[in-house]
Amino acid sequence: MSDIVIRSEPAAAPPVAALLPVARRTWVTRSNPVGKIIAMAVLTFGVVLSIDIVSASLMLALIALTAPLAGVRAAVLARRLWFIPLIALGAGYGTALLSEKSGTVLLQLGPVVFSTGSLLAGLAVALRTIDLVLPCVLLAASIDSTELADSLVQICRLPERFVLASLAASRLVGLFAAELATLQMARRARGVGGAGPFAKLAAFFPVSFALLVQAIRRGTRLAMAMEGRAFGTAGRTWSRTSRLGGRDAVLIVCSAAMAAAAITAAVATGAWNLIFT
Repeated sequence: MSDIVIRSEPAAAPPVAALLPVARRTWVTRSNPVGKIIAMAVLTFGVVLSIDIVSASLMLALIALTAPLAGVRAAVLARRLWFIPLIALGAGYGTALLSEKSGTVLLQLGPVVFSTGSLLAGLAVALRTIDLVLPCVLLAASIDSTELADSLVQICRLPERFVLASLAASRLVGLFAAELATLQMARRARGVGGAGPFAKLAAFFPVSFALLVQAIRRGTRLAMAMEGRAFGTAGRTWSRTSRLGGRDAVLIVCSAAMAAAAITAAVATGAWNLIFT
């Protein structure tokens, strides 16, 4: 019975991979998930230390040069991630509006004042926002959930029960969405609800309750099946060996070099503005 339950659940694609599909395999996409996570942390550390235009601009240029290594086509990147520049623009506008006004006043409309200093600070924050989000999305797009679970347990020594339970839950995300669509179509077939916003709000609670019941039933069956296969027990073996190799070392070193280049350029030009001071 447990065999039927496990094999009948469709595998769901990772959320980031569904948003940003990888068109081709490169040495970056074939790297270990833990190596990609370390590279994300290194790049984020190099960006988050200072709010200045020099380091943010150089980091963005380096990310743009190395983006093809993520295996994502430029057209797909522009079509799927169009909202990131909008978020960055909003963050930059808020910073320019609320930051300290220094330098020459460029625009003043009542309480709304923009100066050269505030605009530079807003531009730095906008670029910094893109630098923080874009490399993480590009690297996470090629991370497979199964490979991530293997690497977290075998390399990072995280608890097996927690990791395997999270992996099983991620695999059921697609099924959860399919069940939601099925329930909505069944309600429409019975003439229940409508298309307006108030009708959707009224249908939220009954649909949520039905999904909760289904989730509890499926979670119980899945837990019994995993216990029957001895998941989470000590000394279990793994069909896939996960380890860090030379490819991962190159990825981490390149990420550190990008962060170091951005920091060095900001310090050399006098634009370095450490946020912790």
